[in-house]
Amino acid sequence: MHSLVKHVVLGAAGVLILQLAVVTSAQETVPSPAPPGSSAPPAGKFAAAESSQSLERYGTGGSANGATTQPGKAGELGDPAFGGQRHPLYRLSKLDTVEVNFTFSPDFNQTLTVQPDGFVALKGAGTLLAEGLTIPEMQQALATAYRGFLHEPEITVTLKDFDKPYFLASGEVGRPGKYELRGDLTINEAVAIAGGLTQQARHSQVVLFRRISANVAESHVIDLKKMLGSRNLREDLHLKPGDFIFVPQSRVSKIRKYVPTNSMSWYMNPLQF
Repeated sequence: MHSLVKHVVLGAAGVLILQLAVVTSAQETVPSPAPPGSSAPPAGKFAAAESSQSLERYGTGGSANGATTQPGKAGELGDPAFGGQRHPLYRLSKLDTVEVNFTFSPDFNQTLTVQPDGFVALKGAGTLLAEGLTIPEMQQALATAYRGFLHEPEITVTLKDFDKPYFLASGEVGRPGKYELRGDLTINEAVAIAGGLTQQARHSQVVLFRRISANVAESHVIDLKKMLGSRNLREDLHLKPGDFIFVPQSRVSKIRKYVPTNSMSWYMNPLQF
């Protein structure tokens, strides 16, 4: 009898403890009431806000400062290293030639050459400053120029001729001159294209001039003799369009090939002086 009463009491106590645990858990899950005068957003909005914050923090569709980004862009700019376009379009320069075709008005088809002042002479539409424009910008400028007497002209611009990349080689090379820069070339390869070094060349002080602005150029001195002797071409600089390579003359070769005999008399018989 005592054993039965003990089990009943223990069972009732267990049920009471279980009910208390359920009530406590329910109270923890209920959100606390918002203070008077404020509206608490639903839980779904909390989740959306947290999701958008995480996207902005880790750069998926956004940035840490809230600025959106696009494919191929970085912080609404272009190349992350320079802040420009990752793949810049070619811009027209002096003496470039373009072919202009009007789809619905072939009478206005023409070939334009950028003049030394940067302008082109349009057929029946005056002049247009073309230097510095890309091909899409040129198409838009032509459409604007002819819109006065053509209704929404459809124009195609094709680049026909342009100043090709080049490098210059001068001094003690076999064939000094201007050479077209085709592909990726280094100093050694450019010297070989220019006919190689002459016997009078100073191999240890080849100079590369590279223009960095209209009035300033930087110079690099390259020791080709050491580079070739060590068979290590890791320091062989790669050329850029417009680079100028100058190979100076060695000191020994600066001695005149023919000299008067009277100037050699002291060397031939120094005791007579």
